[in-house]
Amino acid sequence: MAGARSGAAKAPLPLRDGVAPSYLWLPEGQWPDLLTFLLQRFPDVAESTWRERMARAEVVDGNGAPLHPGSAFRRGMRIFYYREIERETPIPFEEEVLFQDEHLVVVDKPHFLPMTPGGRFLQETLLVRLKKKLGLQDLTPIHRLDRETAGVVIFSCLQGSRGAYQSLFQKRAIEKEYEALAAPLAGYSFPFTYRSRMVDGEKFFLMQEAPGEPNSETVIDVIEHRADCTLYRLRPHTGRKHQLRVHLAALGIPIINDAFYPVALPCKQDDVSQPLKLLARAIAFDDPLTGARRAFASRRTL
Repeated sequence: MAGARSGAAKAPLPLRDGVAPSYLWLPEGQWPDLLTFLLQRFPDVAESTWRERMARAEVVDGNGAPLHPGSAFRRGMRIFYYREIERETPIPFEEEVLFQDEHLVVVDKPHFLPMTPGGRFLQETLLVRLKKKLGLQDLTPIHRLDRETAGVVIFSCLQGSRGAYQSLFQKRAIEKEYEALAAPLAGYSFPFTYRSRMVDGEKFFLMQEAPGEPNSETVIDVIEHRADCTLYRLRPHTGRKHQLRVHLAALGIPIINDAFYPVALPCKQDDVSQPLKLLARAIAFDDPLTGARRAFASRRTL
């Protein structure tokens, strides 16, 4: 359902099967009642579905009061409800918890598993799987990996210390190392630094390079040459969306099995036979609470 966002920690509906309620602020406009608005806002959801949810008291206002099909539409009111997907294809790869304490959970994410609910994914997301497995309702990703990318990702499990760890990423105080498989690259002396200006692409889910002052930077090195490809070490100094994928494609060596760059291919839906050969190998940082050095590495290989 487009427009769905997960509810805050104090949402009036509890977690259900590991999923927090979504919420929506009612916009400007006039509708005769709440049901009429919902049917227009979410045309893919049947009227009977909304009526059933309301009958179960699973559509409520910010105070937790149940809403009904004939409830008045009031601009600025926030309503809460559970996002539902009728048919969700299981993703046949498992995550691994590498580390856990009272503040952090560090996870080795498999390819194809989305980080958070969205689109056609709900239960089959890393966040929901971890909430169900670990029983941590306040679990929140501090940073993100693409669905197609595997490797190390960090979650915060305590709201009080979350900002301290998030600030590490904002201040670029995190050392990140990736690995990628791609064609050999001639004409360069390794390691070298690639810089470019990245902007939103014509398609909303893509990025592209453009003239102007660079805003993205990646150090590229070779780990080993294989029979038909090269294993690269990538150290991004910035965190632009799809940065590594864009940079290698721009160099003429797109990452093996990249369905977005240099050309966006038709969606493969539930085909998991050709994972993107990109791995978030390691993360290291000085803990903002203790000053101790923290370093985590993926156990996966390309």
